[in-house]
Amino acid sequence: MIIEIESHSGFCTGVKRAIKLAETELQEGKQLQCLGEIVHNHAEVDRLQKTGMNTITTEDTQSVSNQNILIRAHGEPPATYRNLEGGNNRIIDGTCPVVLQVQKKVREAYKKAQEDNGKIVIYGKPSHPEVIGLLGQINNDGLAAATTEELASIDFSRPVYLFSQTTMPISGYKEFRQFILEKLRTHFSEGQEPLHYFDTICRQVANRIPQLQEFSKKHEVIVFVGGAKSSNGKVLYQTCLNENLNSYFVSDKQELKAQWFKDVKSVGICGATSTPLWQMEEVREEIARMS
Repeated sequence: MIIEIESHSGFCTGVKRAIKLAETELQEGKQLQCLGEIVHNHAEVDRLQKTGMNTITTEDTQSVSNQNILIRAHGEPPATYRNLEGGNNRIIDGTCPVVLQVQKKVREAYKKAQEDNGKIVIYGKPSHPEVIGLLGQINNDGLAAATTEELASIDFSRPVYLFSQTTMPISGYKEFRQFILEKLRTHFSEGQEPLHYFDTICRQVANRIPQLQEFSKKHEVIVFVGGAKSSNGKVLYQTCLNENLNSYFVSDKQELKAQWFKDVKSVGICGATSTPLWQMEEVREEIARMS
């Protein structure tokens, strides 16, 4: 049996950087608190917790003091930094560089939006940590929406400054932008530019879809490894399933079933941007043992 791990699967650059920062602190014997799960993958979180990392919540930032605090790749709003600094904590900032750039662009656009009575809109999941961090850059004076139905409260007689959560699909962003543009055109005359559009989707994440589409066609069976809480993982798994009905989602090797691989000659293993390579390798070894 051929068992192949898809070459582009595994941690994205931002997550790798945050994990490396955590490992460096832990290897030096320091106590480390991570604000929120460092990655939406229970196996990787468990691995780091066993070496001394603890996870705290946003509520904890108002009382924690004199600790080493890791900011994960998603980023945080300015209020979080103020709370942590007020408690004399040492901050290790693992915010993804791509997210940091988006935060900067949102702040700059907000200044312009205030000048022309415009509105900041972020295409993304309102409860996602990255989106909370982006809106926090502008004191939450903006709107986050993942569907056009969630735009019902917008006054389309005002200009819109549109951004996207970095991990949202490009196709969805284009449809979202077109919907807003059509609404704005009913209030603005030809020649006016009421929509200011910023392409803030991370291509390392966005490119995963075409890569997985091709990979899923190559093998008889696809095993997608991802955390149950990973929204990125759910989208990417669906991509595999759309191309190959013999696609299965597992969170660890214990969820594998021998009947999936009966009389199968080719298996492909892939994962989310939050899936560690070591976990996919464990799955490969277990499949090999079953066959």
